[in-house]
Amino acid sequence: MQHVRLPRRRGGALLALLLALLSVTSVTSVAAAAPPGREPGTPDRPVVGTDHGQVRGRAHGTYATYEGIPFAAPPTGPLRWRAPQPARPWKGVRDAGRPGSQCLQTPTFGTGPATGSEDCLYLNVTTPTGRAPGHGRPVMVWVHGGGFVGGTAGDYPTGRLAARGDAVVVTINYRLGAFGFFGHPELGDAPAFGLADQQAALRWVQANAARFGGDPHNVTLFGESAGAISTCAQLTSPTAAGLFHKAVLQSGSCMTSFPRGAVAPGTPGSGFFVPQRTLQDAGADAAGRLGCPQGSGALDCLRGLSAEKLATPELAQAFSKPVYGNALLPAEPERALTAGRFHRVPVIQGTNLDEMRLFVGLTLEQFPLRDERDYRARLADSFGSAAGAVEAEYPLANYSTPALAWSAVITDTTFVCSAVRADRALAGRVPTYAYEFADRDAPALDGLPVVPGFSYGASHAFELPYLFSPFPTQRELNSAQRVLSDRMVDYWTHFARTGDPNTSGAPHWPALRDRGLTQSLAPGADGIRQVRLSNEHHCGFWERQQG
Repeated sequence: MQHVRLPRRRGGALLALLLALLSVTSVTSVAAAAPPGREPGTPDRPVVGTDHGQVRGRAHGTYATYEGIPFAAPPTGPLRWRAPQPARPWKGVRDAGRPGSQCLQTPTFGTGPATGSEDCLYLNVTTPTGRAPGHGRPVMVWVHGGGFVGGTAGDYPTGRLAARGDAVVVTINYRLGAFGFFGHPELGDAPAFGLADQQAALRWVQANAARFGGDPHNVTLFGESAGAISTCAQLTSPTAAGLFHKAVLQSGSCMTSFPRGAVAPGTPGSGFFVPQRTLQDAGADAAGRLGCPQGSGALDCLRGLSAEKLATPELAQAFSKPVYGNALLPAEPERALTAGRFHRVPVIQGTNLDEMRLFVGLTLEQFPLRDERDYRARLADSFGSAAGAVEAEYPLANYSTPALAWSAVITDTTFVCSAVRADRALAGRVPTYAYEFADRDAPALDGLPVVPGFSYGASHAFELPYLFSPFPTQRELNSAQRVLSDRMVDYWTHFARTGDPNTSGAPHWPALRDRGLTQSLAPGADGIRQVRLSNEHHCGFWERQQG
């Protein structure tokens, strides 16, 4: 899940991803105040000293960026499938004028060679212009989406978020696919390496935030799609204790799961986490297919294979879920959340009104939904004997097309109602704020195909351009949408500062425990309002179906 990388050509690789679902005064002042022997920065190329060496960034008027900073050693050769190791210090000033390599990944859509590198454990820091307050600015650490098989930190422009919100924003890479989520009997109860990378990045933030004007005691972890699932994992991970102090989950919760056929007919139902034994068995099978011996020596053989041999869509799909049953994730996150075994930090959690329209729209050419018969076939494939009850709850007459009816069904059961359940588990123990991004006229992400008679609405990832700007979309935000974007940036950054999203002059956003209401986010004079999400998305019906 994501930021979805968009198609030039569609086909099997598209399905593979869907299946995987499932002036600069403060900065120059830091440099000028550095100890003797440290190289000073310039207004356009500021220098900051980290715990491993100096980095030279770039000034952009209201903010400065420091990109491609290593937070761990390259996980290559003998370090493949090992916990992230400390980065090596460097002498002199390291150029931090552009992002580091993306983590190795295959094209999301179409065909072509893998891109990126195993040497990819880099992060990017954006700091506002102006001297930071004495206690430091809030720090926001972004975890990108991409179904645990794609995406990169450099895809997210954070200047406006940092400058308007007066926050330090950090975006991080983490290992993907078979490089980040592989398991094998010889690895024992190793955690998901991609999640371990995220914790290594958070430890880097603890060590270095103050050097960039940030407060290491006020860190918000936030992410979308797979980044939200990652944030859920870190919420329930004992080894993440003290690494962050607030969390924002966008379009993904500890309880998100997909019924059979949600993405395409016949695809199995699935959640986002797998038990250790299941992953070990899958790794042993993969080793055999790759020509490595069964039993002792398999891991050495696998580590000797070229990165290209491991960077295939098949392996990425097979190893695209975090594992539990280890020190990082002792229990399945849904169970941990329900039992209250999670970090006591304030949380924002939300979904989009039409989450699944993105995926339905991308698959309509291959799997059309033309009429009532097609709709009923999809219901039967996903819900079996309960298909009639689902059709009665979502009658085709209530929707302009079968595709939109099907999208509503899968949006509610997959994303919205699972988030409502997770909201309840959180709100009983920590301050929790729920939202629904509801702008059905949101600009489509750049590259999405036009599907006649089908609107993407407020689909999966469509809130991202309202937080990250400029973001690649098919048209710019209009004036009302820009106002909404301002409100969202203010909510998110005020939450990062205080643990409460409410700001002066913005519509009030109540905590869930106060009124049980969700903040609906849409443009216009009455676009930001409070709704009862469970009623609007048939969640009572889905709870009855489950039990």
